[in-house]
Order: sequence, then structure tokens, then C-alpha cells
Amino acid sequence: MSVELETSEGLDESEKKSSGAPEEESHARTTDLSELLKEGTKEAHDRAENTQFVKDFLKGNIKKELFKLATTALYFTYSALEEEMERNKDHPAFAPLYFPLELHRKEALTKDMKYFFGENWEEQVQCSEASQKYVDRIHHVGQHQPELLVAHAYTRYMGDLSGGQVLKKVAQRALKLPSTGEGIQFYLFENVDNAQQFKQLYRARMNALDLDLKTKMRIVEEANRAFEYNMQVFTELDQAGSTLARETTGGLADGFPLHDGNGDVQKCPYYAAMQDKGTLEGGSCPFRTAMALLRTPSLQLILAASVAVAAGLLASYYL
Repeated sequence: MSVELETSEGLDESEKKSSGAPEEESHARTTDLSELLKEGTKEAHDRAENTQFVKDFLKGNIKKELFKLATTALYFTYSALEEEMERNKDHPAFAPLYFPLELHRKEALTKDMKYFFGENWEEQVQCSEASQKYVDRIHHVGQHQPELLVAHAYTRYMGDLSGGQVLKKVAQRALKLPSTGEGIQFYLFENVDNAQQFKQLYRARMNALDLDLKTKMRIVEEANRAFEYNMQVFTELDQAGSTLARETTGGLADGFPLHDGNGDVQKCPYYAAMQDKGTLEGGSCPFRTAMALLRTPSLQLILAASVAVAAGLLASYYL
């Protein structure tokens, strides 16, 4: 108040109104919840985008087993989020943001889970440790601090309508998923005709919520916490990916992929022959074994010496 009085001192009423308008407009923008969230979560958003899991995903470097684990984490997260949104759909601090038809993802994720795991998928999956912490926080907010629920909805759904659409194309290409959408139903918002326009509507609804500045800042803080939970899930997926990679190579560190029948068998004559004979199990591709041995320092030294001797003999022959 004192600042406003100082800046308007000595002006008549019309001057006060004209000089104050831009400042008031700027102040309104900076106190809009959507702007506070955008600015207040920028650092956390950048860190989340630069986690190893996300960077690998964007490069198309993701295996189907790891994608299945990621889909499982999303299923448990959205089940909790949408359960609490349903609980608070009439709460004044959240009701304007209740868009079940346009946004809810649980049904789509259920289809993806059936595609990847089969009809009895519920018997095969469980909530991971990092996902469970995220789920527990969402339930706590929904039941005890519903005014903060917008932070979790904003973090998830706005991201899904933005970067999520890029990930959809990457996943479909990298995993060779059907063009008809199986396995990526999560990314398909069939009831949102224009994602950009819908995001504008959502932000406008957020800005219209009757919240004081203190509550808005608490929502920003909760959104940053949501990003942290997401990063913990990404870290967990990174660890799972490393484990899967070790299992795929049979625990060896030679860096050569094991022929497991999922690739083009014509590229490995040994694999194709053994598959025809039915004797692949327990076998090891001799090419892969030879290449691993060639990377052994002692064998490299012997080979180098042999090449040197052979070169000497060849030179003496021509001389």
C-alpha cells in the first residue's frame, strides 16, 4: 500500500488511473496462478526433462519391458489422482478444473495394461516404491488439503497434453507399436479437439479460482513437490533399465547384445541354425563370444605379436 501511495503522489485522479492501469495489469498477471506455476516450477521442470530416463526416451532408447514398467507407474499414479479428483469434484478450490471426459487417463491406461500384460494384468503388477510415495502424497492432499490438488492435476495433465504427445510418437516408433494406437492409449485425448485451446481454457479456469496469494504459493510449492516425485519415479526406472540391460547381456560387460529371438535372426546365421535344430537354449553365439574374447587385453597382445611376426615373414619373402 505504501508503495502505491508513493508512486501516485502529486497526480490528479485521471493521471492516477491512467498511470496505475499498466501496473495493475502487470500485477494481475504476476499473481495469476498459471503464471506463478509456470515461473515457480521452471527449474524443477527443466531438471525433470534432463533426467536420464527422459533423455533416453526422447532419443527412442527404450525397451518394451521398461516402457511397461513406466506404464504401470502411470496407472497407479492416475488411479490415485482421479480418485481424489472425484472425491473433490464439488470443492470450490477444484471444481472448475474437473474435466473427467476430456482428461481422465485411468481407463486409457487400463487398456494399455491389458495390451502389454494380458487380461490378467492386475495379478502381474504392483506399485513400485517410488510410485507408492507419489500415490500416498496424492491421497493425503485429496483428503486433507484439497486446495493443493490442482498442483498435481496441473503437473500431470498439462504435461500430457504438451510433451506427452512427443513421447507418444517416439514410443510408437521405437517399440514398433501398432499404428491403431494399442499400447499408447494413455497419450490419446480423443475428447480434446485442440490441445492448445484446451490448455488455455484450463489455465483460465485456474486463474479464476478464488484463492489468496498465500494459497497460490502453497500450490506452487506442491507442484514442485510433484515434480520431485516424478523424478524419483524416473530414477527408479533408470535403475530398472540398468538391471534389464545386465540381464539381457547375461551379466557380461562386453556390450554386445544377446540374440534372444526378438531381433532379425537372419543377421545371425548361428542363431538361425540353432533355432532350426531346436538346440538354441543354453547356447552362445560364437561370433559374440569371439568378439568378447577379442576385447581381452592379453589376447589382443598375442594377436598383435602374431600380426607383427606374419608381417615380418611376408616382408622377408618379398625381399
